[in-house]
Amino acid sequence: MNLKNLIREIPDFPIPGVNFKDISTLIKNADAFHHIIVTMADYYRSFNPELVVGIESRGYILGAPLAYELGCGFVLVRKPGKLPAETEKIEYALEYGTNALEIHKDSINPGDKVLIVDDILATGGTVAATAELVQRLKGEILGYAFLAELDFLKGREKLKKLGDAEIFSLVHYDE
Repeated sequence: MNLKNLIREIPDFPIPGVNFKDISTLIKNADAFHHIIVTMADYYRSFNPELVVGIESRGYILGAPLAYELGCGFVLVRKPGKLPAETEKIEYALEYGTNALEIHKDSINPGDKVLIVDDILATGGTVAATAELVQRLKGEILGYAFLAELDFLKGREKLKKLGDAEIFSLVHYDE
């Protein structure tokens, strides 16, 4: 299945110079959506994750069904002010600005085996910030799963500096 052909590209969104990868055209295709979740689950099943951490908001689209398929729990990472209980917060830089993320302090126990999921790996800033949140809560990161990776932005290199967790992307873009 050629997933790349199902991802719509929007030039100059959200700012000029960014070629946005819109996954909505892919996930509306039931066969493609099922294929993505099953393929990711098959790849990580032997890792035996206990939790899938999804990054707001498109990471939820992939993370929740992946957690279900793997038979493990699902943890939300959200923008500030969206989680009701006590949170851990991190501020970080991304490819077109800055942002912040939060996670409930009680969502991960020390030693929990975690798989972090998002739709796109670009510069790696958002995912690296999420990894730091997981590490602050003493979770063990087993891997990172993405629908697509923008190889030319070298986000993979940033994640490799954080440890030897497995990085899996279904689609790659060279530019």
